Amino acid sequence: MEALYEPQTLQEAIVYFSAPGNCLDYLMARRPEWKDGPICPQCGSSNVGFLKNQLRWQCSNRHPRRQFSIKVGTIMEDSPIGLDKWLAATWMILNCKNGISSCEIARALGITQKTAWFLLHRIRLAQQGQHGGKLGGEIEVDETFIGGKSRNMHKSKRERVITGTGGKDKVVVMGILERGGEVRAMVVDNRRKKQLQTNIREHVEAGAAIFSDELKSYDGLETDYQHAVINHAVEYVNGNVHTNGMENFWSLLKRGLHGTYISVEPFHLFRYIDEQAFRFNNRHMTDAERFDRGVREIIGKRLTYAELTGKTSEPETIN
Repeated sequence: MEALYEPQTLQEAIVYFSAPGNCLDYLMARRPEWKDGPICPQCGSSNVGFLKNQLRWQCSNRHPRRQFSIKVGTIMEDSPIGLDKWLAATWMILNCKNGISSCEIARALGITQKTAWFLLHRIRLAQQGQHGGKLGGEIEVDETFIGGKSRNMHKSKRERVITGTGGKDKVVVMGILERGGEVRAMVVDNRRKKQLQTNIREHVEAGAAIFSDELKSYDGLETDYQHAVINHAVEYVNGNVHTNGMENFWSLLKRGLHGTYISVEPFHLFRYIDEQAFRFNNRHMTDAERFDRGVREIIGKRLTYAELTGKTSEPETIN
């Protein structure tokens, strides 16, 4: 079987995916459950026929909703947006180092900003990490605050929004980085010992070497890990004891949040963290390889507008 064409740049991707047939071929090759051909999502039958004029399939068995498209069972399900625009937007958000705003996507693809915002959040759902096990080796742990900078606010807004010092009224994000490997970042309720160490024990295997700053919440990790502390009031590096890898990730994350997205609601913050973590964890790939990896993750996930806006608590994945 002849290997499918793989676009290597955004320009090549736009040209290639402008043909509907190419979009179908590319997506079908990345659906493992369709390796022997399309399967009816209603009855599971492989006895289906392709309707060329409609670019969809029809099941030979008699039942409701016999017709289905390549979008079924993916983040694109029930979307009226064409595959050419979906795949172009996916390429851009996966490969733009600092992210890409819904306003820019809207202008580039000729859709409304509201549609682009919904589309990007569905792509971010596909970027959520599928953790295959615990991290090991040398681990850096750190936390940061995400929120508005008071110096950038008008005096009237600053008096209304900033009600304390330090991290008050900001969102706490914790990060765990395996040196030479992946980063896992998540929104946490606070920086207390119970919260931070619970996450560490969940994601890091016992016996690993953990490097942190002098925050007292990390005291006690010595019982299960090799724990070393760097005092940032004195120095930032002492041999291999440092948290510079996590600081690098925070820099990339905040550059996107402050420079590209400008304003992010705390309710949606975890989605932007997942987006940046995906790009960071696949940073050694080419754009084409990262796009291929991202497209393979769109299967079995669904995010409705009601879920996105908090009007329902239904799960985001398809069982």
